[in-house]
Amino acid sequence: MADHTPTGPVETGAQMDYDEHRKTYSLFISLTKYGSLVCVALLIAMAFGFFTTAGFFSSLVLFLIICAVGGYLLRDVPAHIT
Repeated sequence: MADHTPTGPVETGAQMDYDEHRKTYSLFISLTKYGSLVCVALLIAMAFGFFTTAGFFSSLVLFLIICAVGGYLLRDVPAHIT
């Protein structure tokens, strides 16, 4: 049987789809930004709800406010890829 595996360096193999790579990287950065925002907002709201007498609904409102303000501030942060 013939062996059809490439014998040259990896760089001479299949062409990279750089547009798809950029889209995937941008999606990963966006998910990381907004996922981190939700985790931080949740921790702050939980601390506010547990360690004060504010209660559940006040901490829920704080969580939503932090997510809204953070989402507004993070929307224009570009993911630089060259």
